[in-house]
Amino acid sequence: MQGCDVGTRLRHWLTLVSGMLECLCFAGVVFGYASLVFVLKDDGYFSDLCVSDPSDNNSSLPGTADCLSQDEQFSLVFTIASFLNNFLSLVNGYLFDQFGTWLTRLLGISLYTSGTLLVAFSSAALSVMLFPALSCIAVGGILLLMTNMQVGNLFSAHRSTIITLYNGAFDSSSGVFLIIKVLYEQGVSLRSSFLVLSLCSIIHTVRTFLLMPRTHIPYPLPECYTYGMDCGKANTYNVEQVERDAAKTNSQESSGQENTTQAPERGESGKETGFRSCVFSWFFLCHLLWLSIMQLRHYLFIGTLNPMLTRLADNDPSLVSQYTNAFAMTQLCGVLCAPWNGLILDRHKGKPRAAGESEQEADLRSSCLSLFLTSLQCLLFSLCASIPVLPLQYITFILQVLNRSFLYGGNAAFISIAFPACHFGKLYGLVMSLSAVVSLLQYPCFSLVKGPLRGDPFYVDVFLTVLTLLVFIHPIYVYIYCKKQAFNRENNSHTAGNPD
Repeated sequence: MQGCDVGTRLRHWLTLVSGMLECLCFAGVVFGYASLVFVLKDDGYFSDLCVSDPSDNNSSLPGTADCLSQDEQFSLVFTIASFLNNFLSLVNGYLFDQFGTWLTRLLGISLYTSGTLLVAFSSAALSVMLFPALSCIAVGGILLLMTNMQVGNLFSAHRSTIITLYNGAFDSSSGVFLIIKVLYEQGVSLRSSFLVLSLCSIIHTVRTFLLMPRTHIPYPLPECYTYGMDCGKANTYNVEQVERDAAKTNSQESSGQENTTQAPERGESGKETGFRSCVFSWFFLCHLLWLSIMQLRHYLFIGTLNPMLTRLADNDPSLVSQYTNAFAMTQLCGVLCAPWNGLILDRHKGKPRAAGESEQEADLRSSCLSLFLTSLQCLLFSLCASIPVLPLQYITFILQVLNRSFLYGGNAAFISIAFPACHFGKLYGLVMSLSAVVSLLQYPCFSLVKGPLRGDPFYVDVFLTVLTLLVFIHPIYVYIYCKKQAFNRENNSHTAGNPD
């Protein structure tokens, strides 16, 4: 171990830092869409849909209240992109589990580059190119994030912290579109900015072969584990051997224990039944409800932010720009907020566990607080977003980025805690795909606001706020489960210590 310790640790840290920069600068840029919309409107995208009012010389200008059809198209672009971002995660998860990191990343890089090139060569006359462009950027970005989250396995004591850190960096990357907006206001064209993003794919490709494994990073990590192009043989052997050993261990631990649908790991140990037991467990179903409702709230807020600010600012473009910049600036703080959730999840690491308590049970017990805080943040965020007071939106922005950082980092961390590692990619993809179906409700909600509600989203916001109360089911269920497990251990130990 000593002979390979220095080189191994250096490679691990290079992978960690470069992965964080990749997520921070590229992976989640699509969620800075509100900043990009400001630029696209100024360039005249979908401006042919604006209705001219002969009595108002400014009514046909982009960004005015008479461009409802234009706003609908921009909202539809984001709806489709965010839907595919999650829905295709099911396919991506199977691809990642089946074919490994290199192939998955190459697919993600290809999609990402295609998307940025489509934006670069689009124009107001070719506004329809935004639909495939933003979708490719979204799907390519989530593939980069998915392959990077396994880096947490390199640092077992801080595994959840690193997973949440990467998800926070993913959220903060939405600030890239703010940078593009600022550069645009300084005279840098949209095409130039996106061509630079396209060229950066060379860096992603080099990192794929030098600082990422061919297959997967195993957990727990074997001694002197290496990876990358120059050590592919050792990597392949280690991963396969660790997966075989982990399967044997799981089989031995599950034998003799009670079969239940509550804890997926305690079901039958076969591969197919193991995955089915995970999907049909209460853990998965509660987690899916938890993620879907909060994600819908965030997507609707982001997709309708520009028209909402336009309405509250009385069509003042400078005021809309000011609040759009403020929103984008708060998104940059996602990478600072996310590790707090990781520290909450990892706070028990290194401390003695209760007698008879497994590591997975300790991790679940620690996750209760994280799940509850995330649910509470979403409720407060939804309440503030429902109040039509423009200055209050600064607080809404802060709560939104805090909750979003906790949400996606906690989502990935909980799946890694509650379910077997061999199913992580498939379960992560499945929960994201199913939640994407729910997120499609954002477009009919937007149409309802723009149509029958005449631009006033108050009733939709109230409904979503009430709906948010359902997310508290998840932390309550996990808490009850952990209490039940502790009670059973105590009874078993008492029975063993006092035989008849």
